[in-house]
Amino acid sequence: MAVAASNSRTSYILDKLQSLSGIVPIGAFLAEHIWSNSYALVSPAKYNDVSSELQQVPWRIFVETAVLWLPLLFHSLYGFYIWWKGKSNITAHPWMSNWMYTLQRWTGLIAFVFIAWHLYTQRYEGHGVTSYADVQQFLTNPWNLTFYIIGLLAASFHLGNGVWNFACKWGIAVSVRSQRAFGLLGAAVGVSFALAGIAIVIGLHYGAFPLGGYVTGGGQ
Repeated sequence: MAVAASNSRTSYILDKLQSLSGIVPIGAFLAEHIWSNSYALVSPAKYNDVSSELQQVPWRIFVETAVLWLPLLFHSLYGFYIWWKGKSNITAHPWMSNWMYTLQRWTGLIAFVFIAWHLYTQRYEGHGVTSYADVQQFLTNPWNLTFYIIGLLAASFHLGNGVWNFACKWGIAVSVRSQRAFGLLGAAVGVSFALAGIAIVIGLHYGAFPLGGYVTGGGQ
């Protein structure tokens, strides 16, 4: 009994930490990443300036490892464990909660593969230095463009639904009303991130600068 109680307590803590890590730091990093890459919609010069600043952050590798890669590995691997231990049968029980559980698992897997691929192509192959021209050239390949859009949609849905999961698991959304409110918040987060991410990718692909007209120094 003591062992079972200890295992249950450990699972409870890990579940809450896994949910928290999806919001902070992973969700926060995704928000910052989309914000930084939005300068691609201003001009190549602005994008390159911001990219150069990020690439010159002191202790960059150690900071990213501590605040991003390790939390991301924990979040992903424990998420796969939850998926493996859990049960979902959307054919026999096509309830909304069952669908959301299944979509959360699959979008997490797609996002994980996308992030690993993104890291390899933009960091490893690019030797940690990427410019507007590099990214635009990369996205001229229709397969790369398609996978970017799929990856962004998966990551956005996963984060948006994760907001609701986080609020429920941490006791923030207890009542039906509060859970509905956080459900709407999560949907807004997911849609906003998806639209912003796709706008950046499409802008890079076509070399469009819709934000260049009213941002100071937005000339090409």
